[in-house]
Amino acid sequence: MVKFWGRRGDKVQPDKEGDSVAQAAYLDTHPDVVHVDLEQLDAETRAMYRDSREAAADAQEERAKTPAREFVIRAPFQLGFTVTLGVLVAMLFGAIVGELSAIIMYVVAALFVALGLDPVVRWLERKGLNRPLGIAVVFASFVLVIAGLLAIIIPMIANQITQLIKSAPTLVSDITKQPWFADLNDRFGQFIDFDGLLKMGQNFVGKPENWAQVAGGVWQAGIGIANGLTAGLIVLILTLYFLASLKTIKRAFYTLVPRSGRSKVIDITEQVTKSVGGYISGMVTLAFINSVLGFIMMTIVGVPFAGLVAVGVFMLALIPLIGSLMATVLVALVGLFDSPTTALIAAIYYLIYMQIEAYVLTPRIMNRVVSVPGALVVIGALAGGTLLGLLGALIAIPVTAMVLMIIKQVWVPRQELR
Repeated sequence: MVKFWGRRGDKVQPDKEGDSVAQAAYLDTHPDVVHVDLEQLDAETRAMYRDSREAAADAQEERAKTPAREFVIRAPFQLGFTVTLGVLVAMLFGAIVGELSAIIMYVVAALFVALGLDPVVRWLERKGLNRPLGIAVVFASFVLVIAGLLAIIIPMIANQITQLIKSAPTLVSDITKQPWFADLNDRFGQFIDFDGLLKMGQNFVGKPENWAQVAGGVWQAGIGIANGLTAGLIVLILTLYFLASLKTIKRAFYTLVPRSGRSKVIDITEQVTKSVGGYISGMVTLAFINSVLGFIMMTIVGVPFAGLVAVGVFMLALIPLIGSLMATVLVALVGLFDSPTTALIAAIYYLIYMQIEAYVLTPRIMNRVVSVPGALVVIGALAGGTLLGLLGALIAIPVTAMVLMIIKQVWVPRQELR
């Protein structure tokens, strides 16, 4: 007979002396456990899921009949040798991963782009378009949008960078004529040599060779651009492959899991991919809105090099939570080259925009994304950025959400049985 204790909603919890079948039933019906919507799966994955559920039930009955085996070390030397060999293999694997880090970055970037485009493909499928045609439409639209934006942005950036290099010495010297600088120098000039700092800055930006050093040299800059274009082409090709074979890849991954555990893996994986897809597309949408509205504002109030700054705002806005704040600081600092009033207007605009984004835009655009506590967002973004740069900061939040999802739906229910 199975004993029960406590109550959680309408669910009863078997005690640790209850049989494994009752415990499995509790874990399967726990309020935090979310099962996949079978209508969203293709026929093969749906059949695999149902077969796994049956296999899991059979496995639980077999476990209930089989007595637990004690772990006994019969050959300590053999165990030690096996553990040592495992450590060596892990070290070799880590070295291989380090050597292949660039390729792994391409694969991860392409996978996340594919997951970001997949919700649009699914939406077209629901409208009656078959998946291959939907993929062709979405991918072609994606490439055309990227090409169009680059065709507009690259000439503008090149022109504004040229203007920046030419006008940088004048911009630095004009700061000394600003009333706010004179007031700042009068108040704190005895502690900080502002004139000396500006003189150093003017000498630096006035020499073309210093700009070459900042850019890493013309040759290195050219190599960097070529590598970036090559990486972008590789990511696009991999994105098309992942988008076309996403369901096949997931099914292949499911087959690597024991048959009795596939249903739980399918539950978690489908939630993660849906959440990641919504997150990526949502972040790009928010960053695009941020940069376009910011460009309009900067053009109206007279922030110098508005187009170049708007591109920087877009890149920063992709970084969760702290990206908008960093963009605000960037725009305000650039606005100081025009006047304190311009910088103040830009800062006030972004403070208002961040509130609208947080309470209006984000809830509507990111409504399907798993929420992550703010502290974990900051920690995840910093850790991901330190390890993998901008891409690491972008993928840190979905990875954190995935870990939280697994903890909430797998680990926590099992802990409640102990």
